Amino acid sequence: MRRAALMVAVWLSVGLLALPTESRHAAAPPFFFMQLADPQFGMFTADADVQQETANFRFAIAAANRLRPAFVIVTGDLVNKAGDRTQIAAYRRVAAELDRSIPLYNVAGNHDVGNIPTPASIAAYETRFGPDHYVFRFRGLVGIVLDSCLISAPEGAPALFAGQEQWLRRELQGARDAGARDIVVFQHHPWFVHDPEEPDQYDNIPRERRARYLAWFREAGVKCLIAGHYHRNAVAHDGDMEMITSGPVGKPLGDGKSVLRILTVDERGITHRYYDFGEVPNRIALQK
Repeated sequence: MRRAALMVAVWLSVGLLALPTESRHAAAPPFFFMQLADPQFGMFTADADVQQETANFRFAIAAANRLRPAFVIVTGDLVNKAGDRTQIAAYRRVAAELDRSIPLYNVAGNHDVGNIPTPASIAAYETRFGPDHYVFRFRGLVGIVLDSCLISAPEGAPALFAGQEQWLRRELQGARDAGARDIVVFQHHPWFVHDPEEPDQYDNIPRERRARYLAWFREAGVKCLIAGHYHRNAVAHDGDMEMITSGPVGKPLGDGKSVLRILTVDERGITHRYYDFGEVPNRIALQK
């Protein structure tokens, strides 16, 4: 599915395709992209059917086709039950409705690879949806996609966890050395929901590893971390680094709603707003 965009991401991550990265001082034209979190096909009915998720995700894809973002990224939990053929086929079918000129990037969630991922579960995910970690670029933005399930629970695949960590250090160093204007890290789990020092819980990355990664991000000049998983919206900060957690395209929890997020990138940095489905605008105005 959408193999061209995924292959570009793979080539970038292994260094086979080099695209120029603009410096922080280049006057690049503004653009926006769309984040969709947790379509999670099957969640509304506890895996009985995928009708509501199909309707919600189709609405979001239609909005992308109308608004024309630079790219769309789906930050994990593509399905509710890992390996379920009906849910996987439904996700792929609706995702294929996105205009092929708009790249689509998938992110692995715990419902896609398991709460404790294994080499087998990650291999199965990559066969169905593409690589579980990679880099992509658009103008001055460097997008680093991580498999946060490995970081949350590395014990099922310690070699893959170590390999992703080493790869991440190299990519952060390379982006910083190239003078990337904006480095954005995408993953499924929030590193933290409300505070970088908050205690461990289901909705964040354990502090044992969280502090180390946040230090790497600060050192590299990362300003924006983007996640899903929480099924609600939340925004928090670690210094001037922003942790954006978006509510779901699929089933919300608590008093949340089904939403999508638009992020605008310009010389001022990255600004964003989430939209309930009834609030999605007719167009996105960009300031030159």
